Amino acid sequence: MSAIGWYLEAQGIATVSISLIREHSVALKAPRALWVSFILGRPLGAPNEPAFQHRVLKEAVDLLQETNWPVLKDFNEEAPADELGFYSENLVCPVSFPTKTVEGDLQGRLLNEIAQLQAWYSLAKNVKGGTTTGITKCTPEELGTFIVSWLTDSPSQGLKDLDYPMGALLKLATDELKAFYYEAKSVQPGKHTAISIQDWFWFETSAGEIFLKLKDQVSNMEEPSFKGLATTSLVPRVIQQRIADSK
Repeated sequence: MSAIGWYLEAQGIATVSISLIREHSVALKAPRALWVSFILGRPLGAPNEPAFQHRVLKEAVDLLQETNWPVLKDFNEEAPADELGFYSENLVCPVSFPTKTVEGDLQGRLLNEIAQLQAWYSLAKNVKGGTTTGITKCTPEELGTFIVSWLTDSPSQGLKDLDYPMGALLKLATDELKAFYYEAKSVQPGKHTAISIQDWFWFETSAGEIFLKLKDQVSNMEEPSFKGLATTSLVPRVIQQRIADSK
């Protein structure tokens, strides 16, 4: 929403947003945002509390008067209690990707995932003070397009100005795109471990689906630089074993 806000402001349309994740609004510099300390999924606090909800909306709308932005204001009231209580460890707000049965080409689905994760990745860089990506100097979209091309009859033969054997170049691209996914996921609401993020990537994303298809593809290539990709360097052995056990 912060990125959309900047776009609309550039078109002369004033915007204001209600922020449930303060760090997110700080990192993306929303033009005007009201941060509320409510549980995720409840930007107005609690149901059946019209007077309270009107106070939230009024304070948000009042920010439209601000012309020196970005502006981030804190809403200083707590939400009224309800049957769920003020906090709940069971409520999270993850990015939901289409399941793998959804129609559409792999590249389109991959680029859609990347677009959804960009804001979380930006937040991760801000929170952690850096990133492990950047070796290839390519955008995630460029990496995704390059990787998917290797599942077609016309694979891309280069990536930026990097002079590596094709297998090594493909390894760099897949490693960096996976790092982008892992970093973005790590700052999403919820409790995350290395194993839960790994499972999410390999079993719930189109990127994971593409990497698995790519492993099968490169296993038939004769060039030596592809041999490591086909064994364990592209898909971890533990993931390969779990897939084999599920068949």
